[in-house]
Amino acid sequence: MSKPIVAIVGRPNVGKSTLFNFIAKKRVSIVEDLPGVTRDRIYMDAEWLGREFTMIDTGGIEIETTDRILAATRHQAQLAIEEADVIIFVVDGKTGITTADEEVAAMLRSTRKPVVLAVNKIDSPKDEPAVYEFYNLGLGDPIAISATNALSIGDLLDRVIELLPQTEDAEEDDDVIKVAFIGRPNVGKSSLVNALLGEERVIVSDIPGTTRDAIDTYFEKDGTKFILIDTAGMRRKARINQPVERYSVIRSLRAVERADVVLVVIDAVDGVTEQDKKIAGYAHEAGRGIIIVVNKWDLIEKDSKTALRYTENIRSEMAFIQYAPVLFTSALTKQRVQRISELVKFVAEQHAMRVQTSVLNQVIEDAIRINPPPTGRGTRLKIFYTTQAEVKPPTFIFFVNEPEIMHFSYLRYLENKLREAFGFEGTPLRLVVRGRKEEE
Repeated sequence: MSKPIVAIVGRPNVGKSTLFNFIAKKRVSIVEDLPGVTRDRIYMDAEWLGREFTMIDTGGIEIETTDRILAATRHQAQLAIEEADVIIFVVDGKTGITTADEEVAAMLRSTRKPVVLAVNKIDSPKDEPAVYEFYNLGLGDPIAISATNALSIGDLLDRVIELLPQTEDAEEDDDVIKVAFIGRPNVGKSSLVNALLGEERVIVSDIPGTTRDAIDTYFEKDGTKFILIDTAGMRRKARINQPVERYSVIRSLRAVERADVVLVVIDAVDGVTEQDKKIAGYAHEAGRGIIIVVNKWDLIEKDSKTALRYTENIRSEMAFIQYAPVLFTSALTKQRVQRISELVKFVAEQHAMRVQTSVLNQVIEDAIRINPPPTGRGTRLKIFYTTQAEVKPPTFIFFVNEPEIMHFSYLRYLENKLREAFGFEGTPLRLVVRGRKEEE
């Protein structure tokens, strides 16, 4: 099931990104003492008291503006609010209530979603009386915080956790393969879904756990059942005084979390872009099966080596998913579209593959004979035993004498040997190293 969403919103320069960075424990947002620095939404998984959630950092909301950059930022923030389960509304305790704060508060009240009012820049007890003014916003009890000094952030997160929706494990049909089509806008995701179905058809499903506005289409072919998840929530790029692409990706991220296999759809004309790599990277980190689908192949002038050159470029640009098969398609001409379901079924099987323990250890022993483990601090690494702990993705635990001297390059060697022996095409592998005393 996908994680609940927490959006941090407010007018410009109230400290949203500073708060976001502290909670995320990483400086993934730009923090600068200038209004309007954060113009794109930024996403980060976070955890508090055992509850996991996804945070969205947004640009500042300017309700009435003719500035194109601020208008686009407001639109991005509104999209984040639409997706959120809980909203943190950050205001400036030193400035007090502004007209913009009142307008944002009115917008938030109309959403009927849980809102936590965080009064920022309350850096010492003498600043606390300023908090009471914010009761006038009509959003409940304000919480005084200092994002810069990390004061009362725990109290804020406690309130957020209380308001998060309760997660329930929805019953799922293990026989159904969930397939997410993700990619940049206008690469042909919806067209591929319709071409695969053979008709213009999408079904908006209210299944428990389904992302709001996600489009799920049920499809059966040759006895195999699929749920095709079209990530229509991704927005067109905005050209705002500079050629910077800004995307709404939260629906796609949720779709990835729900999927067994992810189709990363690339525009054959544009080639691999930085955004393609970011989207594919999320699917890889989430441990999903991946297929790279190069759409609009009919628009490419070809010779006998065009597909080979294109594949080599993809392997170079997306080196982190070398295991993903590449399929060249055209939703317009239906070229190779029917191969999608066959390849998805194959990758789903690889993603769920479990290897017999005795066979697994024999493969590792053979690999060790060919290339002995490294040494470190005068000690040679010994691999005593290997077991497969999980599937989806296949996860292997190596019990060794000294985990600290297991070099990443040797782990990569072992991964390659596992792929040579068992395939695992289209699926990432998770390799975990533990000391022998951890075996129990």
